Amino acid sequence: MTRAVVFDIDGVLVHGYHARPDLHESFDDKLRALGINADRFQRDFVHDIFMKRVLIGEVPMVEALDRRLRAFGYKGSTMAVLDLWMSHDCFPNSAMLDVVRKLKVHPEVRLYLATNQDHSRAQFLWHSIGLKEIFEDMFYSARFGRTKAHGKFYEMAEERMAASELPPLFFDDTPKVVEAARKHGWEAVLFETVDDCANHPWIAERLGSIPSNN
Repeated sequence: MTRAVVFDIDGVLVHGYHARPDLHESFDDKLRALGINADRFQRDFVHDIFMKRVLIGEVPMVEALDRRLRAFGYKGSTMAVLDLWMSHDCFPNSAMLDVVRKLKVHPEVRLYLATNQDHSRAQFLWHSIGLKEIFEDMFYSARFGRTKAHGKFYEMAEERMAASELPPLFFDDTPKVVEAARKHGWEAVLFETVDDCANHPWIAERLGSIPSNN
């Protein structure tokens, strides 16, 4: 019996941004090096237009940066800031990806991504770190017009998954997202370390049945 196994990206498959502040790697110093006030960038870009409109696909990332960077008095290249944004939080969690690659060969496992991303970073991650070689599809907030905090996100994801009698098994590092997924009927696990996935009973049983040469 096949089952959808779904992974968040940031804080699970990729290091950098994490729901826990103590694990989040700030790039404020790099913003300051470009002459950008990091506090204002967080307040007036990230927690305003990005969270409210870019993340759900209403405004393209570059357009949003163009609008706000000019207001900040920034005279440099918008694309330089975009490149910083893309590359900073893009350090693959190799140990976690090794587990996922092993799962991929099991005939009962169907692999998907569920993540809050704007269109540009979703495509960047899909192509740049090989996610397209592992996962069948990526469900993300700008694509669905809503974040993972909303039940409709999970309904839309299910419509695009292979049918199964088992609920999707989902690993995410954000408690409120885990709660939202559970309310929709998914088996959601709060992710902190690789063991949270590898030692999950359903996952461990499949990993244990994969021949060692895989």
